[in-house]
Amino acid sequence: MKTSIIPIFIPHIGCPYRCIFCNQWRITGHSGIPDATEVASVIRQYTEGVSEPRHWEVAFYGGSFTAIPEELQEALLQPAYEALKQRRIAAIRCSTRPDCITIPILARLRAYDVSIVELGVQSMDDAVLAQAKRGHTAAHVVEATALLKQGGFTVGHQLMPGLPGEDWQSLERTVQAVQSLQPHMVRIYPIVVIKDTELAERYQRGDYEPLSVHEGVRRAAYMKQAFAEQGIPCIRTGLQATADLDDPTQVLAGAYAPAMGEMVDTMRYRIQLFRLLDQYPATAVTITYHRQDTSRTRGIRNVTVHRAGLRYSHCLFDWQEDNSLAPGVIGVAVAGYPKRWIHMDAGIVTSV
Repeated sequence: MKTSIIPIFIPHIGCPYRCIFCNQWRITGHSGIPDATEVASVIRQYTEGVSEPRHWEVAFYGGSFTAIPEELQEALLQPAYEALKQRRIAAIRCSTRPDCITIPILARLRAYDVSIVELGVQSMDDAVLAQAKRGHTAAHVVEATALLKQGGFTVGHQLMPGLPGEDWQSLERTVQAVQSLQPHMVRIYPIVVIKDTELAERYQRGDYEPLSVHEGVRRAAYMKQAFAEQGIPCIRTGLQATADLDDPTQVLAGAYAPAMGEMVDTMRYRIQLFRLLDQYPATAVTITYHRQDTSRTRGIRNVTVHRAGLRYSHCLFDWQEDNSLAPGVIGVAVAGYPKRWIHMDAGIVTSV
């Protein structure tokens, strides 16, 4: 059954800090404070008149949901809770800060049957968090994740590669730390420089060098692959496209691209494919893949096909769809050698 999100945006409400990268009005495309009537109306707009069955989830995004006043939390949760009890929706989720998770807070969420909580982790490097003015440490992430798991919640981590002070060693430490915590899912948002933020001021002064789109894709591909190999799914890569984010006067620099997710998967697949092909001498090669993997395997606008032709100019390639393969498994048949299969998310290669 298809999962569909009913988004309720609460930008900046309750957040005790202003991070250097944050302008939730631009990121979400929404402003103002919603109320219970608006939440109920949005739920009706999404769910009424939909013929096919769906797994609807009400999601309180933006800001720090568990940091807003308790009365407002409960007022916003009540219409979602009623819709859940009426089986018009299947789940309620929210996003919040790692330092805004306590046992009493979780008891309140549980009373309204909230089942999924995503933490704005961003980095597990305290020096990077301090530069970003997050106001919390990696220790808060560890504690919040443990409390959520003990409470039976599904836990998500939201990560932001490319913050000031981060290098590859820092990024690797973040990935390793998150892997050890084993959240149920992650989101990866390569840093974007948005107008009317402190990061934008630093960039305009020349004090911050933003990620290029290519570098953002490279870091996100490394992270997504590392998490996939540990069984941690990445449910989003890159910011959701909005009119504001597509406006070059609002996004000043950084790793923003509407097709970021496909670009990341293209790079993940290409790295693993070329790593295997590098083991063979010049010859004929047949690459097979499930139809669902056509774009990831061939690359957006056939970029991997073209790069393979340049890198292995002495090889003759044949790229074929083969729906007998499972999605995520790529077959590589090199003339004169046993056929092999790359299991992309697991990062392993098997033979006949």
